[in-house]
This record gives sequence, structure tokens and C-alpha cells, in this order.
Amino acid sequence: MPLAHLSRFARLNPRTVTSKRELIILWIAILGLFLIAGGLLVWLVEPAPPKTIVMSAGPQDSSFMPTAMAYKKILARNGITLKVLPSGGSVQNLQRLLDPKQHVDIALVQGGVAGGLDTSSLMSLGSVFHAPILVLYRGENVTQLSQFTGMRIGVGEEGTGTRVIALDLLKANGIVPGGPTTLVPVDGEQAANELAAGNLDAAFFDGGSASRATMVSVLHRPGISTMDFAQAAAYTRRFTYLDEIDLPPGVLNLGKNEPPNTVHLISPLVELVARSSLHPAISDLLIEAAQEVHGKSGLLQHAGEFPNPEAHEYRISDDAARYYKSGKSFLYRSLPFWVASLLDRLVVLLVPIAVLLVPAMRALPALYRWRVRSRIYRWYGLLIAIERGAMSNTQGAEREALVKELDAIEESVNRMKMPLAYADAFYVLREHVSFVRERLSDASRREAATPA
Repeated sequence: MPLAHLSRFARLNPRTVTSKRELIILWIAILGLFLIAGGLLVWLVEPAPPKTIVMSAGPQDSSFMPTAMAYKKILARNGITLKVLPSGGSVQNLQRLLDPKQHVDIALVQGGVAGGLDTSSLMSLGSVFHAPILVLYRGENVTQLSQFTGMRIGVGEEGTGTRVIALDLLKANGIVPGGPTTLVPVDGEQAANELAAGNLDAAFFDGGSASRATMVSVLHRPGISTMDFAQAAAYTRRFTYLDEIDLPPGVLNLGKNEPPNTVHLISPLVELVARSSLHPAISDLLIEAAQEVHGKSGLLQHAGEFPNPEAHEYRISDDAARYYKSGKSFLYRSLPFWVASLLDRLVVLLVPIAVLLVPAMRALPALYRWRVRSRIYRWYGLLIAIERGAMSNTQGAEREALVKELDAIEESVNRMKMPLAYADAFYVLREHVSFVRERLSDASRREAATPA
């Protein structure tokens, strides 16, 4: 049994342990706790804004593409790279957003193309501009789509927003695929050329499939007219994604008074649609870019009309609603984007860190007391074992082993470096060592007094 005691003593010998080391160990443990907690909070609360985002725009010759390129230039000022992907138009843009395998963050999507798709995973940053439906035709005085029955109409290529809306409008006028009217899948520059060459009687155009320059060039060709939607108000009642837009006389050319009369148009709104995972700081930058690009007055809008939180088919995001209501936060107004982003995240972390710090600082003295006292109390197990050995009928070599073990314990205790605040417990331990030594001495005297 004494040899076992000595083995335990070797493991517990704290000669080299100092109070300074105890404090260092405690501080390291607390620092590690804060680092782990801080890392978890950074990960859980809000990640840093990404430096690159991907946008699905539209065909190269559409009005969507220059809009996306303008966004790219503005975001670059804040160190954000906008990767712009060409597409077939709003339908493909929406499909990319809904497909998790497509790494697309935002897209320009015109109203009326969602159909029966589940878009609950998407959100709108607001409406950014009108994409009016222009029906250009050969001839004059056409005010109803039903007047094109039996003719050749360009309705847009498969998968484009132009085609989806054109088929909806024509169906409402009794014109459907397979009937007497020939519906040709062309749009943009091709539709313009076919119309000018006389291969089409009419064609649908909008900003998602054709540039403004293309539409104007067709309009100025002899024999080509713009359909005046005399029933525009009825269309906006039947199709909630449409707005009515009037082109007043002379708005295109005051000197030539083009158009000579008010032209009634119908137009879906184009929304900036994003996945719900879009970072709030990036959302603010995109709306700010949209304000710079679309906020001025133009042929189809008044100054400040766009962007706006009016959303027809997609829920407006909470971050966008907050931005439209109160604008950028103080940090983002006053500091560079990345500095403001860092400080914004740090502020979010201050409260939970403070919640952890206060109890941790209160617990530090208690932990320190426990560590110091544990260095004293651990010896009592060995002392009790030696005392029990002294009370048993140990003789000769066994008792000498107990005495040597007690000597080693006493030497180690005397070399302990103990803070003055715990000197009382230290001297009590030394008294107990002396007490156990006295018990060993009493046992030796009794043995010597016992007759052989």
C-alpha cells in the first residue's frame, strides 16, 4: 500500500506550479471561450457581405443588358464585383433564380412571366422601370388586337417574357396558337427586319427582348405604325401586372410633333428580384444603384418614380422595405462600405459578448480560488491514507515507507508557492502534516513499549 501512495504522490507533486501560472491558465481558458463564442456568433448572426454576386440580365440587344452593366459599374465603386450573365429574357432569369444549381443571386424580371411557379423563395427589391409593350404593325388605325386576326404576328421566341405576355393578350382577344392567325416565334432585331421586309404584319416588342434603338428604328420606317391601345384601362383591370402609360403628343420629337396624338400603351413593371439569401448590405447597394440608374425623369416616368417598393408578383423584402422607409443606416452613410459593414457586424456582436463577459469576469475570482485551494486540498487524500496506515498494525519496513512518504509530502508542501491571501489554509495543511507525523510517532512508541 505505501508504494501505491508514493505513486499517487508522484503524480500530484505541484512543486513547479505557481500562482502566476494558475492565472495564466485561467485567462487562456476564458480567452479561448470568447474566441469560440465570438466565432459562433459571427457565423450565426450574419456573414460578411460577398465580394462577388451574379446577375442574370437579358439578351445582348435588349434594354436589360445596359441596365445590368450600369449596376456593375456602380457596385464596383464599393468593391463589389457584379458578374452579368446574358439570358433569353425574363423567363430564363426567373428559372435561374429558382434553380438552386444555378448560382444566380439577382435578376431583372418583368411582370406576367411567373405563371403558376412557386416563387416563395424569392423576394423583390422593388420595381425599377417600365417595359412597355409595343405592337408595331404595317398600316394605320389599328386600336384592338382582334383586328390582327388571320394575319402574321411576331410574338417572341420560346422562353421569352415577350412571348408569354403576347400570348396572354392575344388569347384575351380570341387569338390562340393553331387558329387562323400565324404566330411567328421571332422578336428583337429579327422581328424588326421581318416586319420591315413585309414578312410580318405585326410584331410585339418590349424592353426585355429589344433595345430602344431597335424599336425606334422600326417605327421610323415608312408604313410602320405603333398600335394605340384604346382599351388600355381594360387591360390593366384584366391583367394586374400591367400599368397604363400615355405618350403625349410631341414627347418623341417636339419639332416634328411625334407622336401627333396621345398614344395609349400598356406596360408590365420590371422588378429587381433576388433570392431570399441575399445579404442585407448588398440589397442596400443594389437599391442605391437602381436609384442612380432609374431615378431620373424620362419618356416613360417622372423623376423619383423609380425604384419603388411596389411589387406585383413577388414579396418585397424586409431589407428593401426598411431601405425605402429610412434609407441607409448612419454607418453606411458616413463610412466606406467595407468599414461600415465590419462595424455593423461588430455592433451586432457587442450585446451577446457583453452578456458572456460580465458573468465570466465574476466567475474568474471563484475559479482562481478553486484552483489555488485545490492544490492544498489534494494532499488530504494522501494524509488520510497515511494516517489509516499508522492506525493499522503496520510494522517495520511498512511504517518506515509511510514515514518516507510523509517526509516527501512535507518537503513538497514547504516548497509550495502560495498567495498570501491563502496563507491560512497553507498553515492549516502544515499543521495536519505534523498531526499525521505525531500519529506515526505514537504508533512507533506503542510498538516499542509492547513486550516481545
